[in-house]
Amino acid sequence: MFNKFFGKISQDIGIDLGTANTLVYVMGKGIVINEPSVVAVNQKTGEILAIGKEAQQMVGRTPSYIVASRPLVKGVISDFEVTERMLHYFIDKVHEKGFFLFPRPRVVIGIPSGVTEVEKKAVRDATKNAGAREVYLIEEPMAAAIGARLPIQDPAGSVIVDIGGGTTEVAVISLGGIVASRSLRIAGDRLNDDIIQHARDEFKLFLGERTAEHIKITLGNVHPKDEEKREATMRGRDVITGLPKEIKVNDKDIWKAMERSVYIIVDSIKDAIEETPPELVADIMERGIVLAGGGALLLGLDKLIEQETEIPVYVAEDPLTAVVRGTGVVLEKLDELREIIVDPYTHQGIPK
Repeated sequence: MFNKFFGKISQDIGIDLGTANTLVYVMGKGIVINEPSVVAVNQKTGEILAIGKEAQQMVGRTPSYIVASRPLVKGVISDFEVTERMLHYFIDKVHEKGFFLFPRPRVVIGIPSGVTEVEKKAVRDATKNAGAREVYLIEEPMAAAIGARLPIQDPAGSVIVDIGGGTTEVAVISLGGIVASRSLRIAGDRLNDDIIQHARDEFKLFLGERTAEHIKITLGNVHPKDEEKREATMRGRDVITGLPKEIKVNDKDIWKAMERSVYIIVDSIKDAIEETPPELVADIMERGIVLAGGGALLLGLDKLIEQETEIPVYVAEDPLTAVVRGTGVVLEKLDELREIIVDPYTHQGIPK
């Protein structure tokens, strides 16, 4: 009875709770929120000052007692209370334009495939405490595959590579299940760190995280060519003098910084395929590998993976939203897709 009541006064949602960004899908409306997973906290009072885009603007620009940080690290909750309050903020934001005094939505939320039972419980509890009446966990590569419209329930192999901010998820999927997978804590954030380290070692320059990310987006290229060399200005603080400094860098410099991490991702894809039964490998050779997540936009990455695996590689349509679109499909077809829910104890409301 209560489920029916809350179903009428709440809007069921799908959430891609990412290390870098949180996206929210509302059933019947589509994606309504796409904001950074950043929270600004006053350390003196414990008060949360800003969440999402507003908090992102504060990163690296606040007094010492105001900390703007991400409550998730490498796809895992590092600050339970702040994550809970961030989820509460997004759930309330979805319902703020309606007549919803106490929204209690059903929530489908993506989690990395390599997380522990304790980490799954942390996500489920944080979402429950944030106001959800039912929580359904789905592995992010499965959600990304659904969002990319791969035929996951066919008796044939499909490969999805979801490169997010904190984790890279590689999965071979057949008959609605993951046959072989890899979950790496190497993704977009690691590439930013690589650029920061390279700037310090090669140019004696301290870079901020946002500057490194901007340089990655501007110059990140897996196949830089001399005749098409791109350049940008990198600004930071001189390691020796402590004064402001700027230098010109090109796409070859940035590729040198990222190369090792990119090849670790490529090797993990090869490892997952090596574990795959021969019959499914034949399907994969025909269907190819699909890239999703923000890392899929790294220039030339699809060509590098294709060259290394000798398998066709495609970038999903709108790769940044593949996971949240997948949670939306699951939300709308809960009965049909019940078997791909990670934790059976979180969906008692679904008839078996």
